[in-house]
Amino acid sequence: MKTDLVKIKASFVGSGVRLDQLPKPDRCEIALIGRSNVGKSSLINRLVDHQGLAKSSAQPGKTRLINHFSVEMQGAPPLYLVDLPGYGYAKASKKDIEAWNIMMRNYLRKRPNLVCVMQLLDSRLPPQKVDLEFTNQLGEWSVPFVMVYTKTDKGSMVKARQNADAYGKAMLATWEAIPPVYWSSAEDGRGRLELLTFLRDCSSSYHDVSSNP
Repeated sequence: MKTDLVKIKASFVGSGVRLDQLPKPDRCEIALIGRSNVGKSSLINRLVDHQGLAKSSAQPGKTRLINHFSVEMQGAPPLYLVDLPGYGYAKASKKDIEAWNIMMRNYLRKRPNLVCVMQLLDSRLPPQKVDLEFTNQLGEWSVPFVMVYTKTDKGSMVKARQNADAYGKAMLATWEAIPPVYWSSAEDGRGRLELLTFLRDCSSSYHDVSSNP
């Protein structure tokens, strides 16, 4: 699948903070989450080749909504990409953090069509405590996820792989195995082919299972 030949149609569907405000769970859903400045919106825009579709806030941690985008990809059933509000914002009040925790717990544990979470990690940084805490939370909740290292164009890939190895080593203190890892850059498109293939496979598998219960 060559990314320059794949026709993708993407559009904003809506935002919500409660399950009853979200779109009908009638298709495969893949959610992106990470620290507030890790580049979720930029990666979504790069994946669907639609700059400006997912809006990023000028102030990290400002976004508090679950944002749904409809994605129609050639050769696969339609799916939802979901931009989740980032974690780890230092200036948030205890009230806001608790509201975020409740919203994420309800969404990640109760959204029936959520197939996988893409946890985004800054490839330039060594393991961050807040990232590891969220990784462990996904494990406790039995939420399937993959790890996507972002901003690989902004530093050495050797250093990026060293950071990823260190993160994996930290995970293995409590995990039996490390989930799939992807490398990405919203700037130069690195990893776009692999991630689009992943999205296509998730959507196709979900559709096959749903069609043949």
